[in-house]
Amino acid sequence: MSCVLLPLYRRSSPVATTIADLTATSASAPPPSQYTSTPRISTQSVRFSWSSSRSPSVYGFTSESPHKQFGSQLPHRHRFLSGWTSVATPVIHSKLGTHSRLLSSLAPFTRSRPSLPRSDSRKSMDLNGETSSKRKRSSVAAAAERPAKHLKPESSTLTPGDATPANGTVYEVEDEEDTGRVMPIGPAQADSPEWQATIEKVVKSVVSIHFCQTCSFDTDLSMSSQATGFVVDAERGYILTNRHVVCAGPFWGYCIFDNHEECDVRPVYRDPVHDFGILKFDPKAIRYMELTELKLRPEAARVGCEIRVVGNDAGEKLSILSGVISRLDRNAPEYGDGYCDFNTNYIQAAAAASGGSSGSPVVNIDGHAIALQAGGRADGAATDYFLPLDRPLRALECIRRGEPVARGTIQTQWILKPFDECRRLGLTPEWEAAVRKASPHETSMLVAEIILPEGPADGKLEEGDVLLQVNGELLTQFIRLDDILDSSVGKTVRLLVQRGGQNVEVECDVGDLHAITPDRFVTVAGGTFHNLSYQQARLYAIAARGVYVCEAAGSFKLENTLSGWIIDAVDKRPTRNLDEFIEVMKTIPDRARVVISYRHIRDLHTRGTSIVYIDRHWHPKMRMAVRNDETGLWDFSDVADPVPAETPVPRKADFIQLDGVSQPAVSDIVRSFVRVSCTMPLKLDGYPQAKKTGFGLVIDAEKGLVVVSRAIVPYNLCDINITVADSIIVAAKVIFLHPLQNYTIIQYDPSLVQAPVQSAKLSTEYIKQGQETIFVGFNQNFRIVVAKTAVTDITTVSIPANASAPRYRAINLDAITVDTGLSGQCTNGVLIGEDGVVQALWLNYLGERTPSSHKDVEYHLGFATPALLPVTSKIQQGIIPKLRILNMESYVVQMSQARIMGVSEDWIQKVAQANPSRHQLFMVRKVDCPPPQFTSTADALQEGDIILTLDGQLITRVSEVDKMYEKEVLDALIVRNGQEMHIKLPTVPTEDLETDRAVVFCGAVLQKPHHAVRQQISKLHSEVYVSARSRGSPAYQYGLAPTNFITAVNGVSTPNLDSFVKEVGKIPDNTYFRLRAVTFDNVPWVVTMKKNDHYFPMSEYIKDPSQPLGWRTVSHERDRHKDGITPDAANLNPDAMDEVYEEVSDVEPELD
Repeated sequence: MSCVLLPLYRRSSPVATTIADLTATSASAPPPSQYTSTPRISTQSVRFSWSSSRSPSVYGFTSESPHKQFGSQLPHRHRFLSGWTSVATPVIHSKLGTHSRLLSSLAPFTRSRPSLPRSDSRKSMDLNGETSSKRKRSSVAAAAERPAKHLKPESSTLTPGDATPANGTVYEVEDEEDTGRVMPIGPAQADSPEWQATIEKVVKSVVSIHFCQTCSFDTDLSMSSQATGFVVDAERGYILTNRHVVCAGPFWGYCIFDNHEECDVRPVYRDPVHDFGILKFDPKAIRYMELTELKLRPEAARVGCEIRVVGNDAGEKLSILSGVISRLDRNAPEYGDGYCDFNTNYIQAAAAASGGSSGSPVVNIDGHAIALQAGGRADGAATDYFLPLDRPLRALECIRRGEPVARGTIQTQWILKPFDECRRLGLTPEWEAAVRKASPHETSMLVAEIILPEGPADGKLEEGDVLLQVNGELLTQFIRLDDILDSSVGKTVRLLVQRGGQNVEVECDVGDLHAITPDRFVTVAGGTFHNLSYQQARLYAIAARGVYVCEAAGSFKLENTLSGWIIDAVDKRPTRNLDEFIEVMKTIPDRARVVISYRHIRDLHTRGTSIVYIDRHWHPKMRMAVRNDETGLWDFSDVADPVPAETPVPRKADFIQLDGVSQPAVSDIVRSFVRVSCTMPLKLDGYPQAKKTGFGLVIDAEKGLVVVSRAIVPYNLCDINITVADSIIVAAKVIFLHPLQNYTIIQYDPSLVQAPVQSAKLSTEYIKQGQETIFVGFNQNFRIVVAKTAVTDITTVSIPANASAPRYRAINLDAITVDTGLSGQCTNGVLIGEDGVVQALWLNYLGERTPSSHKDVEYHLGFATPALLPVTSKIQQGIIPKLRILNMESYVVQMSQARIMGVSEDWIQKVAQANPSRHQLFMVRKVDCPPPQFTSTADALQEGDIILTLDGQLITRVSEVDKMYEKEVLDALIVRNGQEMHIKLPTVPTEDLETDRAVVFCGAVLQKPHHAVRQQISKLHSEVYVSARSRGSPAYQYGLAPTNFITAVNGVSTPNLDSFVKEVGKIPDNTYFRLRAVTFDNVPWVVTMKKNDHYFPMSEYIKDPSQPLGWRTVSHERDRHKDGITPDAANLNPDAMDEVYEEVSDVEPELD
């Protein structure tokens, strides 16, 4: 027997992964956490990764998730895989990785500004400070070893999966018959005339399906993808495809026929367990071709039968792959932590199908469909797995007759095991002889693999029981078992099993499988919840009950992951099911803080307890969504209005006392720190996170004024809560955002704080290089640390721009560094003198996303307090500063460079006299693109200009440029092209730079180009800028990407948001329209998009100081769309939005 070494994954035996990335650029990735709780899956099952694009992202490996810390990133649910090698084992390459790159120019794509060069390193992404998670992570290696569901993403680039097991790989020998040769088999060539005639008929029934799941549900995140289906009833308009295509959650999509006619499709049935579903289309919508259907002939599948797989392989709309059936009795493949089929046999063949072929018909030479393409190996082998058509045929006949498709269960997973294994489990020779005599061709029997707790078989059957008879009938096949259970819902069945050589007869009540498959969900406080599904319960061998968080967002964003939590109790009240959860949530007022108890489904041993802040103001409605199989939509209804927030009351607290600290100044400064938590309900301005926490410094205790890093509070549309003395929590609001220097002034109500808060004393003199100081900061555990140190350097810096999506960054400021290792560990703090005066703030600065690791870089630098005084002094007087700034970014040039560029010797001498410590001038690096309304005719700066003086003062320090704050025009002396020139420099008002309006349309967040966009672009194409987009939305499906500008709708110019809202308001629902767009790099293009008001109605967020939140929301729903999701629904979850081209990740970007 010839054998090959293949990677296996034994779920019952957790081991460390052996897959490594030889090209990884970072050696500091934290080791994976070890866990003992693993899903219950057959130890005989080979583990693979889906070859489908279940994950919605389309643009490459730019965001990451914690399971990538094992090394090179491999997609979890995609057939298109990067090539990978094993360090400790024979090399197995994925042929499909190369294939995907060849197809990248052909598949649908989305326009955006080009991203930085990609590194081969695919590393993980944890939130800053999280080196491990309490829940079990999934192995990257295992992703390449599981079978792949054959979907394809809606773009040309790979996207990694969201959930792969954290146990590693074991390499063992497996029979080649089971695994298939590691050899791709291409499309059929030189077909016989009979096959050619068959294919000509078959292709007319095959359709390419483009679809979205609009929000996360059960095992899947929201996503957009492609797959295949085929017409099985031309008269009624039924299409058979996979269950993972029809989706468990809200679905919308369309199909394209062979002649490129298009029509909408809607789900009419998705099986709770088996991987098939049925879509319906309107046959009258197909006008230019005669509809044909494929007959289902499950009995025609035989070993040795030559077959063709006809489908949308690799997203190429139509591909024809050849193969030969090699097995009929394979157990259902395990795809990992998401949806998996079970309790059925699969058909195996070598056809080398890939992404997009899910749902393809497997036809014989007679033109009959004999199986349904479902998945295949993802390690380069050509092996594919097909679902037998017995159960799909039964379901189709029920639907044709208008009858419900009954599905019965005893909540037990069975698997096929050969006779030799059954003998080891205790099968007696007498029963083996009886089975072989009754079924001479049988080589295996059904064995109980998983019995769910609290299910009908719990306490009656045991794992390892060999099934002999059901209702007195000898039974060895899944099909007959399904027949009996499906026809016995609500009844009792008798099972005879053999356990350790002893006959055991039990009776089990047959339950309704549909009843334990969720068909509704509720959204409240930003999160989405439904009852735990049978799929999840079976995967982890737990009882099929509990409240499952399918989208952990808003108030229920637990430990920075998007899904997988089971809520055990809320506000000290148990929530055993969704109804109990709803009743508890109805009683909780807005802004209340309640205790919740929860576990993660991957680590049920650990129970977590958290205090959550219930947000019913940005997310006011509690909405129930119920699946409607008649319309194919999910119907939405309001469950309860929010309970008003309780009036806050003053509270008392004392600050901690530092032990062992000799400096009195340090003990006093503790009373000036408060912890600041900022939550953003919508992604704006390219900011990558939905929640951020840090520390601020109280600068006026009487007025409640606090200065905090703008990396923590980036814009106005947010909730801010501050914690005083680790005890009192009060709300705060934004007072001032500095456009350049990375700080925000916020204000809280001091009457609610009865604690000895102390106003920090800010130094009026700039700290100097070499000066001794005391560093006081807060580490990642929010603990205060102190070190006596000295200033090592003061350098004029600009934080690097983010290449993939512009976002706020600090520029033109003097950054302070100190000689202590604590400075790198602490994001916030101060530098103080022995007298207790604050000499500098220690702030975190959000930087660029690195091209190699795709993590957000965060810089920790000091900022001298005298630079704050021009702003803080006015705010303390009750005046909100209206600053003006020069619209440029500069950098330092030394005298050697200045001399070469034309600065005279006289000026060089003046610079040396004016600034003995730093001989420097400033050169213009980039001139900001001015606002459209800016019409100043004064001279403007140009890139390369060297600034000598402003209003007659020599400029050698950044602080000397602050004179721009209050002047509309500055007299400037510059050197341009070697010549000195006097020019009038206009300044720009900063109040127009902040975002004050956002429009959410078809899942895209549109806003006026924010300041960072103007800093990085030379021309604004319009004031309609795409800042983010929701996964599973029309914007995602059709490729409208972040950083695009929209310039016209259906040929009508839309230079601003008002004109855009007016034009799109004219478009009927479910209608195509044209958008003319321009990429960030000035490339114009046209995108066609279909409007979807049911799931993605248009809404607006408008800044309004008269409102309690400072903003008001406007919904543009029409009467006929009253059941659609309103702006507070889960598909506006900022964690499910991309502000840049990234794949799906279930965690936030890590900060380095």
